[in-house]
Amino acid sequence: MKRSTLPILLLVLATALAITRPAYANRDIVQFGNDIVVPQGESIHDAVCFFCSVQIDGTADHDIVVFFGSTRISTRAKHDVVDFFGDVRLGNGASIEHDVVNFFGTVRLGDNASIGNDVVAMFGDIRASDSASIAGNRVVQPFYLLLIPLGILALIIFGVVEIIRRVRFNRYPVYPMPPR
Repeated sequence: MKRSTLPILLLVLATALAITRPAYANRDIVQFGNDIVVPQGESIHDAVCFFCSVQIDGTADHDIVVFFGSTRISTRAKHDVVDFFGDVRLGNGASIEHDVVNFFGTVRLGDNASIGNDVVAMFGDIRASDSASIAGNRVVQPFYLLLIPLGILALIIFGVVEIIRRVRFNRYPVYPMPPR
């Protein structure tokens, strides 16, 4: 029985490999530790950056995602910007046509900067000039709101540890001197 299933399994695997097509991402950039810089007059489709920063002086046609780095846009991003543990800065006259999501950082908008939809700053802040515009909602979750549940959890753990210590201590009587 095992001998007849092995050729069928190999045939299915070979067919699946023959049918699959490689993904082409000619204008997508993914970097780990190296900054992504898009010069003026050039464009990219998607940018994903781990432990680095993204500087857009040209155009970003789709999404920008940054982990542990900052995002600086001086011209235009046509879709979403997501940044974890870093800042998002829009220069004077810069625009993001869709949403901005930032975790543990600050969103800074220069003069006449615009965001087409919503801005979410989780455990961070939004700092915008008077001439900056946000077409959608602003959602700001301050950092201290993260500390409240963590503090409650720490108190619960401390209480449980203290109860366990008292139960163990009361189990064995304590004498000033060892009994004779």
